[in-house]
Amino acid sequence: MGEASIPNGPEAGGRGVGEGRLFGTTPDNPPSRKDGPGAELVVRRDSDRIRFVGAATRRISRGMDLDEIVLGLCRASVPTFADAVLVYLRDPLPVGDERPVSPFVMRLRRLDQLHEDDKHAPNVIDWDVLDLSEVRPDSALAEVLRGVRPVFGDSAAARVALPELLGAGRTVPTGHRAILAPLRGRRRVIGAAVLLRWAGRATFEPDDLLAAAQLATQTALGIDKAVLYGREAYIADELQRTMLPAFLPQPTGVRLASRYLPAAETARVGGDWYDAIPLPGNRVALVVGDVMGHSMISASIMGQLRTTVQTLAGLDLSPQEVLHHLDEQAQRLGSDRMATCLYVVYDPVAHRITIANAGHPPPVLLHVGGRAEVLRVPPGAPIGVGGVDFEAVELDAPAGATLLLYTDGLVESRMRDVWTGIEILRERLAATAQLVDPDHSPPLEALCDDVLGMLGQGDRDDDIALLAARFDGIAPSDVAYWFLEPEDAAPGRARRLACRALSKWGLDDLSDEVELLVSEVVTNAIRFTERPMSLRLLRTDILRCEVSDDSSQLPRQRRARETDEDGWGLFLVNRLARRWGATRLSTGKVVWFEMTLPPR
Repeated sequence: MGEASIPNGPEAGGRGVGEGRLFGTTPDNPPSRKDGPGAELVVRRDSDRIRFVGAATRRISRGMDLDEIVLGLCRASVPTFADAVLVYLRDPLPVGDERPVSPFVMRLRRLDQLHEDDKHAPNVIDWDVLDLSEVRPDSALAEVLRGVRPVFGDSAAARVALPELLGAGRTVPTGHRAILAPLRGRRRVIGAAVLLRWAGRATFEPDDLLAAAQLATQTALGIDKAVLYGREAYIADELQRTMLPAFLPQPTGVRLASRYLPAAETARVGGDWYDAIPLPGNRVALVVGDVMGHSMISASIMGQLRTTVQTLAGLDLSPQEVLHHLDEQAQRLGSDRMATCLYVVYDPVAHRITIANAGHPPPVLLHVGGRAEVLRVPPGAPIGVGGVDFEAVELDAPAGATLLLYTDGLVESRMRDVWTGIEILRERLAATAQLVDPDHSPPLEALCDDVLGMLGQGDRDDDIALLAARFDGIAPSDVAYWFLEPEDAAPGRARRLACRALSKWGLDDLSDEVELLVSEVVTNAIRFTERPMSLRLLRTDILRCEVSDDSSQLPRQRRARETDEDGWGLFLVNRLARRWGATRLSTGKVVWFEMTLPPR
């Protein structure tokens, strides 16, 4: 609620007549009949009234949110049409098809009037009005609101309704004139406006009721739209945020950080997303995407595509195959469901990344020492185009380097094109790296914050999703890898190889348990495969054992009876291992288990 002294002029809703009032007749200059001597004055007032209503409705319609619309009504009305205006709105405002409660309350949203130092405001409202008024279904106020049409304050209905709105015992001061105008939206009355003229000003005319009705209608429809838009934007924004990762995984060999910024208030709902998905073999998939458009539909499509990517990543498909199937899913969602996407797989053992692109801005790789490089990857067509092939490239991912994935909101705006923005990003990353020790990389979280610092005023036209990955890798000395033939001697050989690797790493305390579990997993594998299998041990902050074969049949744990001679393998793995699991691969499956390292 606020007060304002509003100047006259075009911003007040029209051209001033009579020292700041279009409808400025006074007791010394009364209105005349159109067929009398004052016909010319009446015609001029009618013309002024039409211009005022047109300018006022344009001003009200410019408002984007509820407060701007209410302010537009007040600024257009005072002092051109009235000396004071009180705007009441339902609290809470019903949205869409919501069933409103009864009785309901209306809260005074805004009070605007001329200041006491204005020569036209000798009787400024100095009496208290209720901030909150209850509207009972059988009350006179409810009857006026249901009638929708504005009424004069001295009418029989308004004389009872106004005290109910303003408060018991409070009514329009003697000599003041009032119009009570219900504000009806598309489905129901959402409030009321009280327009007042001081005692020294001419009374309202019947044509003023028509002007008040037009102002009230424009205001109510604008408020309806603003409330609906606000609710949709809020739901879509919450929907988008809940579909983004609540936290990032921290797989071995890579550190991750992310940022997400919505766009400006006028277009804050988008379809940007990022994700990090652990894959078998200590690999991780890094994903960033951008659904075209800004709406709740964009946010919901983003959620569906992100879920699809997670499912496809779980199948351990190659990056280009992931984008191919994602493209097919987008076409099933509709002919205009398009998005860009970048899918990267990092292998910390091989120190390599594999990248496939679907129309997305290329990633930037920041090397140790400060060199920033825009990676050359095939651009590809956006997801949803259909009928195109995606390419993948494999590149080195040296330890200490940082890969930055982002959406176009970071680099593109009204002020610059996307490639200019990418070059600015590359230069900023290089400059940031120069501020630290050349042999070390800048802290990851601080790097993300610094990247967002490149955004200048007017650069927030779109959502921004940012995903940064610092490659630590796994040293070759911490990896042991062998191939085993699927024969009866394989479990014994696997035990000896594992024992030898543990001894080299100084983990002899784990030898008994690891030998037993390796033997059981390898024994289970040779039952279903006829080709060589692989055995790999990884030493990081834990010990991980992986046995891969070309069979897609996953092992299932069952509880063996005490008299059974077999069926105890996975039961022992489940009891002795810290964690274990089995994952299908595009080439078969991998069964793995992890052991906690003994304290050094």
